[in-house]
Parts: sequence; structure tokens; C-alpha cells
Amino acid sequence: MGRRTEAASTPAVAALVSAGVPHGIHPYDHDPSTALSYGLEAAQALGVDPAALFKTLCVHADGVLAMAIVPVTGSLDLKAAAKALGAKRATMAPPAEAERATGYVVGGISPLGGRKRLAAVIDDSALALDRIYVSGGRRGLDVSLAPHDLVRLTGATTAPLRKDP
Repeated sequence: MGRRTEAASTPAVAALVSAGVPHGIHPYDHDPSTALSYGLEAAQALGVDPAALFKTLCVHADGVLAMAIVPVTGSLDLKAAAKALGAKRATMAPPAEAERATGYVVGGISPLGGRKRLAAVIDDSALALDRIYVSGGRRGLDVSLAPHDLVRLTGATTAPLRKDP
């Protein structure tokens, strides 16, 4: 899997360790001046197919904060997210609110180990992969795990959520 030298360096990693979930830890040097998105930068730095690297976005689904987890290769379809979350409408949450609710900074928001347990939905493309990569709770750190483990740990549902560019 990955290096295990950072056994509990973030709440996300601690959640994986505590749950006994097999995972990999993948640190990389984050470049604050890069023109790439955080996810594409991580995929490039780690040599990972961007379709296997997922970003965690915070949305309001009928006014309730939730997480949508989608591949970095596309964008979130807000109508699909609303439907998957049982809401009439979904909008992107302001970054400051996402940071307060999760305890993570934008570019390092993990679906694991956040301050609050939020409803979550994961793009169904994750289920076709053996391992997916998500933020490990800070910029410059990703974790890999089996998609079904991420679904179980987050209590997420799966649905088609992405809009391809």
C-alpha cells in the first residue's frame, strides 16, 4: 500500500487507523504556486490516474451541509447531488463554512475524520476501482483505500454525480 510513517498525522488518518481499514498514506510536496487544481496536482505528484483521485466538496442540500465526493477529472453535477441527497436543490457551500464544519482547509478537506459527521454521497465511478485516493486531511497528503471502505466509513450513498469537462 503506501508508507505508514504518518500513522495518525491527521484526524482522517486516525479514523482509518481506528477503524482498522487497510489504507495507504501518500504524502507529496504541495506547491502553493501551481496552476493545477489541488486534485490534479496530487494525481500528478503521486503518479496516480486522476480518475482514481476524488475531491471532497461541501454542498448545501436544501440548506443542510453535506459532502459530495467526485473524481478530480470532472465537476460536480449539483442537480445529481441534490437528487442523491434527497433534496430539491443543492448549491456549493462557501469555503469558510466547509472549513469550519470539517476542520480541514480547502484543498485538504477529507471525507474522513471531520469535526461534524455530514451526509455524504460518492460518485458511483468509485465502485469500479480497486482503490481510490482522497485527501488525507491536509494539502500534500492523500490516502488510498477500497471504495467500499470509504462508503462504509462515511455512511455514504453512491450515485452518478460528475459532469465531465
